[in-house]
Order: sequence, then structure tokens, then C-alpha cells
Amino acid sequence: MIFLNRFARPRIDALILGLGNPGMAYAHTRHNAGFDALDACAEKTGIMVNRTRSRALTGSGAWRDKRVALAKPQTYMNDSGFAVSGLVQWYKPGIIIVIYDDVDLPPGALRVRGSGSAGTHNGMRSVITHMGGEDFPRVRVGIGKPPPGWDLKDWVLSRYTDKAEAQAVAEASRLAADAALMIVSDGVEQAMARYNKKHIGIK
Repeated sequence: MIFLNRFARPRIDALILGLGNPGMAYAHTRHNAGFDALDACAEKTGIMVNRTRSRALTGSGAWRDKRVALAKPQTYMNDSGFAVSGLVQWYKPGIIIVIYDDVDLPPGALRVRGSGSAGTHNGMRSVITHMGGEDFPRVRVGIGKPPPGWDLKDWVLSRYTDKAEAQAVAEASRLAADAALMIVSDGVEQAMARYNKKHIGIK
């Protein structure tokens, strides 16, 4: 867990980011699992994510005894780091937590990590570049690999046609919100112990 403001009291305790692409054309596509999870965070906390700041939709409020900000970068996925760097400068959070989709996990799988590389995810690569390091918690929602003959870009920007797959990823996105909020309240180790065992999968 990275403490971004070691020598002064943070303005907020945690900044939770959901990665995705803005606009109705991309709503609820595979690549927007992070946005869907962030919406679930907003619902669970009662925080309205309706203000524009640093090229992101944001909102802030309380979660238990913590001060929390939620944000959905509006820079499009591959440039997510531009929004994140501005948000970090504004909110001066104690920690940041990033929620995003992962093609290397099966649909409905969930993984919480305290740090790590971006893997094949361009949005996380942008965030890590602008943060200047990988030492911050992240929650990955599995969306599965593209079938044979599919281009990766076309796959992540597509919507679900299989009802069971859609339900599995939707439930995983809701659990991702729970996991992110548990990181805020109880720490990343507790969230890893609880949610890395979760794999909704396709029923």
C-alpha cells in the first residue's frame, strides 16, 4: 500500500479509481468493468460521482470513519494516468486503489494485489507511468481472453452477448467494489485474504 503524502496529513484517506472509457458508446463493455465497479462503490457509500475535476468525474464523502474520493477518468482508457496524476495532486490521498478489467483472468474472477505491473493493460500502464511506480493496491475483474479470430481491441470494447457471462462479470464488479472499500477500512491484506478466493464464474 503506497502512502502518497508521508509528511503531511492527507486531504483524504483514499482515492478509489475505476478505469474505463467515457460515453454511452462504451457503457458496460468489457473494458468498462472498472467504471461499473466504481458505480457500485458510489451506490454502497452514497457518494455522488457527478463533479468534473482533473479530467475525471469525481465525488467525495465518508466511508465508515474514512474520508474517501471516487473517480472515473474521462481521458479514455489509454490516457488514464493524465487524470490520475491531477487527482492525486488535488486530493493528496493517503492511498490510491485502482479497479480495472483483466483479460488474463476468466470471466467473473477477482484478484486483489498490493502492487504489481500493468501486464497487458494499457490503462494501468498509463497510471503507473504517471504515478512513477507500481506500489499501490489494485482490484482486477476478469473478463476473459478473446475467442480465436477476435482482435483484442474489438474484444475489450464489445458488450456481452452471453447472459451467464454478463451476470458473472457484473457480480465480480460488485465484489470488486466491496474489495476496494475493504482495503480502505481494513487494509489490503484483509481484502486479499477474503476476495482472492472469490470466483463467481459462469453458471
